[in-house]
Amino acid sequence: MEKQRSFSIKPTRLWLFSFTISLSLIFFIFFSIWVLNLPLSTRQETHLHFNSTTATTSVSLSLRSPFKIQTLSASLRNYSATQIKNSILVGTHFSRVENESQLSNISTFDAMLEKESHPQSSAYDINSNSTGLGVKNSTFSGNRSTKSESVSGSFLKPTSEDLQIDSANSSIPTRKQQNVSITLSKKGEASSDVLKVVNKKVCDITKGKWVFDESYPLYTNASCPYIDEGFSCETNGRLDKNYMKWRWQPQDCDIPRFNATQMLELIRGKRLVFVGDSINRNQWESMLCLLMGAIKDPRKVYETRGRRITKEKGNYCFKFVDYQCTVEYYVTHFLVHEGKARIGSKRVQTLRIDTIDKGSSRWRGADILVFNTAHWWSHHKTKAGKNYYQERNQVHPRLEVSTAFEKALTTWSSWIDKHVNPIKTQVFFRSSAPSHFSGGQWNTGGHCREASQPIPETYRGEYPKKNMIVEQIIGNMKTPVTFLNITGLSDYRIDGHPSIYGKKPGSSSRVQDCSHWCLPGVPDTWNEILYMHLESKRRKSLPN
Repeated sequence: MEKQRSFSIKPTRLWLFSFTISLSLIFFIFFSIWVLNLPLSTRQETHLHFNSTTATTSVSLSLRSPFKIQTLSASLRNYSATQIKNSILVGTHFSRVENESQLSNISTFDAMLEKESHPQSSAYDINSNSTGLGVKNSTFSGNRSTKSESVSGSFLKPTSEDLQIDSANSSIPTRKQQNVSITLSKKGEASSDVLKVVNKKVCDITKGKWVFDESYPLYTNASCPYIDEGFSCETNGRLDKNYMKWRWQPQDCDIPRFNATQMLELIRGKRLVFVGDSINRNQWESMLCLLMGAIKDPRKVYETRGRRITKEKGNYCFKFVDYQCTVEYYVTHFLVHEGKARIGSKRVQTLRIDTIDKGSSRWRGADILVFNTAHWWSHHKTKAGKNYYQERNQVHPRLEVSTAFEKALTTWSSWIDKHVNPIKTQVFFRSSAPSHFSGGQWNTGGHCREASQPIPETYRGEYPKKNMIVEQIIGNMKTPVTFLNITGLSDYRIDGHPSIYGKKPGSSSRVQDCSHWCLPGVPDTWNEILYMHLESKRRKSLPN
């Protein structure tokens, strides 16, 4: 009987022992999961505050809609930052966006490069509790005291949505960047956080107004020896100086003030080459004058062949000795070859729209190329298209200017794609610059003498078809080309032309120049936009 009782009790004990072990294991598993999740689950909303008085600058971030900080790991957790009024988005590293036509866009981060942009008339300043520009290596802190998170960058103008500068005309469809991210380095953590900012708004630098600014011009006729007679309006007797003091102010962003020293550093050891008609020579002379502002010894800047700038000669190469760089100009009215062909018994002047200009070998190997053509593509200068345009051995009896222009630009684009290395060379194409003749054209009594102020902002000129053609061709190229769209902003500046001041006093010529531009003047703004693009690319190349 005793043996039987002992035998019956053992299964019950075994069952109790198994149950206890199982329960302990389950409890241990749940406890382990709870412990592992505890650090994440106890994290609260990260409140980011800006405090300009502390030794370590803190930063506040806000959008109209909450944004999320996502941990890039196997298990994702989302945390939202509270909105703070009048806060500033800082340190966002904006990646370059290319739209479908490869027209270059620049983020507002790059456009508002430094507070020095406009020291006396800047739209923004970096006072406490206001927007700051040019502040770097700021830090922000949340409600966790154990970790320090740092981010470097520059302040942006606070708006309801982040901005992106579009250097092309607003009529061009662009692909908006939906997400902009920065990497926040966390000490002691392998994974990184990504701040995603949505609903980016396009900032079109072609939309804005001219602002009178007493801190301009950036040079004078007396300080620059490279302004030729045709652009030296003050020397030729123009008394009013207001045309020199206008600065272009986009609606939603800033164009940085031209920094001659920084520009020279950007082109140190490089070739900056302008290629095009006399309007591009206008811009090239402006660039020389702007750069001279950083040169202490003018003797260390010279034309390599000893040439003096005149309208008669079309090729120049100025060397800046201290920076081992050159700023060059090569004339070409059409970018394609001007030649001759036999029609019947006569040899006539033609334009080879299927052959690149014969001086193209000089452009090769440049580090920065700035092209233009438009000024000569007129009914008068192309003989109304009659027996003028040539392809191979055929001279077209008649061809529309716009058709010939498109064919010529296609020839140019093929040359760029074949001979330009995009890793070495940055290519720009400047849009057409408007003329402002009234009462006729340049050869039929047209004038612009009465103009002394920009045209009111309500004016909207017609967008040139040539610009549309250029944009379309650039969009089909393999080589990235930045379109410098200066047409609209220049169209307001009827006051900026030489008019009767394109020649020295006493000249017998009655022809007024309402196509070119006085220097200092409007082309300085074109070069500020060019400088903005170059500086933007430099900043993008820096390690995060």
